[in-house]
Amino acid sequence: MLPDRIPADAALFLDFDGCLVEIAPTPDAVRVPPELPPVLSRLHDRLGGAVALISGRAAGDLRRFLPGFPGAVAGSHGAELSLPGQPVRPVMAADGFDVARLQDRVRQLAAPHPALLVEPKPHGVVLHYRAAPDLGGWVTQAMIRLAGDYPMLALQPAKMAVELRPAGAGKDRALAGLMAQPPFAGRLPVYAGDDLTDEAAIAEAQALGGFGVKVGPGDSAARHRLPDPAAVLRWLEDAA
Repeated sequence: MLPDRIPADAALFLDFDGCLVEIAPTPDAVRVPPELPPVLSRLHDRLGGAVALISGRAAGDLRRFLPGFPGAVAGSHGAELSLPGQPVRPVMAADGFDVARLQDRVRQLAAPHPALLVEPKPHGVVLHYRAAPDLGGWVTQAMIRLAGDYPMLALQPAKMAVELRPAGAGKDRALAGLMAQPPFAGRLPVYAGDDLTDEAAIAEAQALGGFGVKVGPGDSAARHRLPDPAAVLRWLEDAA
């Protein structure tokens, strides 16, 4: 059973889309519940600063949606890190390719299908098919073929999307990196997320003696589950 009270010695790691906010038709259309920022601030104080966001989104986007968030932000699957009061810095980037050229190639792939959405990332690109689910197989195969030209990138399936990201990045590595430094070191890692991209981080948290929370339906190694972002918010409110 999911603890109502997050342990005082926890380090809390949270995904954004599908976990803290409902997934929207486009990345810029998400709505942040007005109750969320103050809850995150209270948890940050209660846990001694050991609260972080780990997302596939760019770190700058996360700061834009949660401008007052006082904790660390790992963006682009951990390829970027924004520590409190510091600018976003790259942690790992795939060298040897032109990211703008890659994004242009994905736009060209998507051009015959107006319902597809190309989302540029600082170190990669995502092709979303949420508005055209029947194209999911085609998108996956097209991105697999494109990935063959970029050995420094990894293909990352996600909810109604396929991403090309730096091969060395991953939410599990982002969690492990933060757990090795203050204020996270020595604490019990708790990770909540909804997507395939979160499973490695859930496994990492549990391997380090903590626990994972799967948000929404689908198979997961997480020991606990919540049905949706509204339930996550209630859980965080009760714990703050």
